[in-house]
Amino acid sequence: MPQQATSAEPTSSTALEREHAEMKDRLLRTLAEMENLRKRTERELADSRLYAVTSFARDMLTVADNMRRALDAVGPELRANAEAKAFINGVELTERELLKALEKNGVRQFNPQGEKFDPNFHQAMFEVPDASVPAGSIVQVVEPGYKIGGRVLRPAMVGVSKGGPKAAPNTSFSNDNSRATARDA
Repeated sequence: MPQQATSAEPTSSTALEREHAEMKDRLLRTLAEMENLRKRTERELADSRLYAVTSFARDMLTVADNMRRALDAVGPELRANAEAKAFINGVELTERELLKALEKNGVRQFNPQGEKFDPNFHQAMFEVPDASVPAGSIVQVVEPGYKIGGRVLRPAMVGVSKGGPKAAPNTSFSNDNSRATARDA
């Protein structure tokens, strides 16, 4: 009988070791899952803080654009008028403060003048035939773009260069295979 007890003992010991290993594995997986959940929650919370003002900021961009249009519409003769000058300075100050407040909340203006066109950040409004500028370069900014965090809030509205005439493709080519066959023969 003692032999049966010893043969049953290793089986139960092996079963206990296997169960211990399974429990340890489940514990480690649960800990890893909880750590991933914590990190994901932190990331989502940071994103929600950063992008919470997105719709409000998008509405305020229209106000900023209209202020800029109003200032651009003022002619030099009106700027020379002393009474109008104080009003114009007030509107300019208000525009600067609005842009500062947007920047304080993570909204940044970008002006891509002279950069290469990127459809992720720019919206092409028209093409400009200009041989002096490489094709695909931004030659005019109609409206600046805005970013919030790393995302585009509004793409810049731009005019893109068509560039100079394309170089004619090289139609004459040497057939290197003809030389190789003559050399091999």
